[in-house]
Amino acid sequence: MTEPLRIVPLGGVGEVGRNMTLIEYGDDAIAIDCGLMFPENDMLGIDLVIPDVTYLLDNPDLLKGIFLTHGHEDHIGALPYILPQVSAPLYATQLTRGLIEIKLKEAKLLSKTEINTITTNSVIEIGPFTIEPFHVCHSIPDAVGYAIYTPNGLVVHTGEYKFDQNPADGRLPDFDRLRRYGDEGVLVLLSDSTNAERPGHTPSEQIVSETFDQIFDQAKGRVIVSTFASNISRVQQVINTAMRHNRKLAVVGRSMVDNVKMALALGYLRAPEDMMVHVDDLEDYPDSQIAIVCTGTQGEPTSALVRMANQEHRQVSLKKGDTVILSATAIPGNEELVHRTLNNLFRLGVDVIYQSLMPVHVSGHASQEEQKMMLELVRPTYFIPIQGEYRMLVLHGRLGEAVGIPPENIFVIENGQVIEFEEDIAYLTERVPSGQVLVDGLGVGDVGSVVLRDRHLLSRDGFVVVVMALDEKTGQLIDGPDIISRGFVYVRDSEELIEEAKERVIELLESGKVHRDTAATAIRDSLSEFLYQRTRRAPMIFPMVLEV
Repeated sequence: MTEPLRIVPLGGVGEVGRNMTLIEYGDDAIAIDCGLMFPENDMLGIDLVIPDVTYLLDNPDLLKGIFLTHGHEDHIGALPYILPQVSAPLYATQLTRGLIEIKLKEAKLLSKTEINTITTNSVIEIGPFTIEPFHVCHSIPDAVGYAIYTPNGLVVHTGEYKFDQNPADGRLPDFDRLRRYGDEGVLVLLSDSTNAERPGHTPSEQIVSETFDQIFDQAKGRVIVSTFASNISRVQQVINTAMRHNRKLAVVGRSMVDNVKMALALGYLRAPEDMMVHVDDLEDYPDSQIAIVCTGTQGEPTSALVRMANQEHRQVSLKKGDTVILSATAIPGNEELVHRTLNNLFRLGVDVIYQSLMPVHVSGHASQEEQKMMLELVRPTYFIPIQGEYRMLVLHGRLGEAVGIPPENIFVIENGQVIEFEEDIAYLTERVPSGQVLVDGLGVGDVGSVVLRDRHLLSRDGFVVVVMALDEKTGQLIDGPDIISRGFVYVRDSEELIEEAKERVIELLESGKVHRDTAATAIRDSLSEFLYQRTRRAPMIFPMVLEV
């Protein structure tokens, strides 16, 4: 009798980003992807959000390999943070491997990590699993989905995909492979839900090339194109357009420079050597012969485009006559930063083109008609929508019903919810830990809900520090109190309020009702009440009681 096949989503279900799913059978499991998510607006000071791998830490011998679908941050970005906790060999296509190596080298993990290069012809045997990568079209070359043969049936994980008939790299989707899996019989399909709200088909990358041609043709000065550093296909489109318009191309931004250098070396980018120039040599050419590709589409404060927009870039100063293209859409939560960058660019008098004005970006994800086509090709017994916020998963599930999958065979789940598959039956079981692990600077997981709550309080009403010295024997006030305020009131403009607060502390200490061991708590409570009555604000109160 076979054991249950378990599917355990640790991230990417009920959210966009942080993708990581376990396929588990017996004492063996493989993970599909290991991505990060950018912080939400209320995560003050947080840099990144990564999956919670407590389940793997509690079962240290379970994970036998991590299979990456492609090289975007939401699929590989958590590796530098997860690999020190969970050791497992990586499996990735050549370009994805190149992007991973750049990350792991920077994190000083490259020499400690086993990375296996795979192709769409590979067949990988790990424990009870036989894994076949298959080619999908996405907004980056070398993207794959995975067919995973298990003792209980075939699992198909689409990765992120769209059915592009004119892909930037010229490689069409592998319809034949998907159709073959459907003919063999697929137990369960896990499929990308990101565009489940969009009817019709996702436009082809060819539209972006046509728009680039139009913009380059009309531009009189330099053309600066900002895109994700990992969007190698878009960089190739910029290269091709620059070539057609006789422009030299410079690459700006550390991550963009590293990725372009790697992709050129591996053959995923193609460009004549004489057209690529260093940014320091741009002054040797007229503006009409210059193109620049750089980072900064999300308004990241240290990115190349943002520093240009703020006139802080050491090598590139924007000016009237320049044309700037933002070839991406804002990730949810980054809209404010993107709009600020756009406004700063307009202030400089440059021509700014972004998705609201012209089609300079297309999604890399399947829309509704393509999602239905995937379901019809694969014809799964069970369907699990993944990679999307909850409403997207629900809508994708409805598409599954529309093509004939019984509603009871469609599982709309969230992170941590385990599904088990036995002979002729599938069911929800327990939940495993799947919370958000927050990365703040060098700290991983040391910032939790309590710290975030304190940051919200500090950002809203500031803080007040009360410093005083008490006699260690009698508890009488010797010096102070001195009051320091930050983010609450400006002391010089609120002298009367501060003096009243000091008097309140003195009266409390001289009342004889407060023991020196509990003085700090009493002062905090008394001042909190007083300041709220006077200002209707609730700053954090920090009493510092020194015994001398």
